[in-house]
Amino acid sequence: MQRDGKYIYCIIASEYDINLGPIGIGGRGDLVTTIGFDGLCMVVSDHPLSKFVVNPENMLAHQKVIEVVMAEFKSVLPIRFGTIAATPDEIRNLLNSRYNEFMELLMQFENKVELNVRGTWKNMEKIYQEIDIEHTELQKIRAEIEKLEDYEKRHFKISEAGKLVESALIDKKMNETKKIVDAFRKSVFEYRLNKTNGDATFMNTAFLVNSGREIEFDNIMTEIGARFQYRSDFVYTAPLPIFNFIDLKIFPEKWEL
Repeated sequence: MQRDGKYIYCIIASEYDINLGPIGIGGRGDLVTTIGFDGLCMVVSDHPLSKFVVNPENMLAHQKVIEVVMAEFKSVLPIRFGTIAATPDEIRNLLNSRYNEFMELLMQFENKVELNVRGTWKNMEKIYQEIDIEHTELQKIRAEIEKLEDYEKRHFKISEAGKLVESALIDKKMNETKKIVDAFRKSVFEYRLNKTNGDATFMNTAFLVNSGREIEFDNIMTEIGARFQYRSDFVYTAPLPIFNFIDLKIFPEKWEL
């Protein structure tokens, strides 16, 4: 018979139990509730111990539960996707052993949310033209390529030019991102630069913001959009759990009953 454990979404401070309804991960309609110790709680739902599927649906369900909790609580510590405890006693023991750590983090991140901004260049041909103009070494190599008839030498020079362009593109992304980040410095607590995918996406940045300053952030984003309207497109998210600013590692196999 398949045995259920407790899938963990996040940590909150609450003196009472909560029931968020049948929105648990896994598509079984499991109730999302809490398991607590002395005013500190983990938000959980039942989930099979031996069968966990990593897919977009489960990842989205994990985040959605945390967002529902965020609507009711001012401080929420998200737990890494895919964390399952065997029993409620394991959870209570962990809350007991790391009580001060979790409480301090809850106070530190009270009223904080995460906003993500992604910037994409509209015209990559123009970006590559700028790189050509800005790098005299690249201009020199391109001139040499045009004169070379030997295939191997020509191929080597083309490869060399490609590496220069790749490096220059990385620098250009960082410089462009810095301009955007500087505009937000007075309105955010921290920021994290995340990996970008593709040549056109030059920034993928998470900002830690006070939950009362979203309108201010939105106004700055509007100004940036107008400033770069012919050069870049920007997409930014609604308030999210603070995944980029806290990474609580929980190892069930080390919990003591």
